[in-house]
Amino acid sequence: MTNTIKILAVGLLFSFTSCKISQKANDGKDGKDGASAVKRTDVLNAKTIESSFFIDSTMVKKHLYTLASDEMQGRKSGTEGIEKAAKYIENEFKRIGLTTFDGLETYRQTFNFTPRRSKEEITSANIIGVLEGKSKKNEYVIISAHYDHLGMKKNGEGDIIYNGANDDASGVTGVLALAEYFKKMGNERTIVFAAFTAEEMGLIGSTHFGKVIDASKFVAGINLEMIGKTPSFGPNTAWLTGFERSDFGKIVQKNLEGSGYQLFPDPYKNFNLFFRSDNASLARLGVPSHTFSTTAIDVDKDYHKVSDEAETLNMTVITQTIQAVAKGTESIINGRDTPTRVVLEERKK
Repeated sequence: MTNTIKILAVGLLFSFTSCKISQKANDGKDGKDGASAVKRTDVLNAKTIESSFFIDSTMVKKHLYTLASDEMQGRKSGTEGIEKAAKYIENEFKRIGLTTFDGLETYRQTFNFTPRRSKEEITSANIIGVLEGKSKKNEYVIISAHYDHLGMKKNGEGDIIYNGANDDASGVTGVLALAEYFKKMGNERTIVFAAFTAEEMGLIGSTHFGKVIDASKFVAGINLEMIGKTPSFGPNTAWLTGFERSDFGKIVQKNLEGSGYQLFPDPYKNFNLFFRSDNASLARLGVPSHTFSTTAIDVDKDYHKVSDEAETLNMTVITQTIQAVAKGTESIINGRDTPTRVVLEERKK
């Protein structure tokens, strides 16, 4: 999430009898209720989703803790740390069985750029994998998150690493988990999975991606940003940016009916949030591309701080949000629903 962003997104939540998820307490530590709190349908007063609908919470935790580890050195674009993160994502794409994008020889879409606040040119890469669709392979849905963050403090004592666990290792975790899920479940439309670089420097990676695609082939964009904490509306809720700009959100709401999740439009109209995360790069091309999040960053004490560590996040919230995104967007991915093209006008503050 860029420094100017106060991005929040979609609301969702439901219960799963088959999920063995470690519930975290408010301090981020494993809570005593654990999996049983998730398995009891009466806890969330929601219908149980069939057991085949499953996101592996153990793998979710592995992705998150790896990407947010000190070894990644805060994943700033152009550093050794982000290179380690890039290799991890590439290896996961390979393990899952994704193909490369649009003629690229590898999962990397490498390019050079000069940040606005620097005169030094940086070489970095978007990491992109593809699941080709079956009956509608020439229609694309993109699932994305940014894998860069702020790096490290230049000096100081104590913790100097901006681990970026929530912003946005949590979102990249969602991208990896959804890639594995749809690889198993199948998809009629082609899905492009993208981990964008240099979001924190001004949406640079996603903007570069937007310049080299035929936007008319992209029917929807699903962007994940900061999905690791309980939102300000309470459990079972989150937000979707730009809800009124297409019918994407209404489609998700329809698909989540009876699940216990609630999808809310972004209430911060004056912040123009829709245009302040990577979804904006495709939205400006007319693609109905929106951002999902579960974090109320207006009160988040860890936002853009070294305290944004994996231990502060809730594994249950992340896992169930990923499951909800999968269910909420499934009819789009399988071609039964096509969102209206986005309304492009940026709204004045």
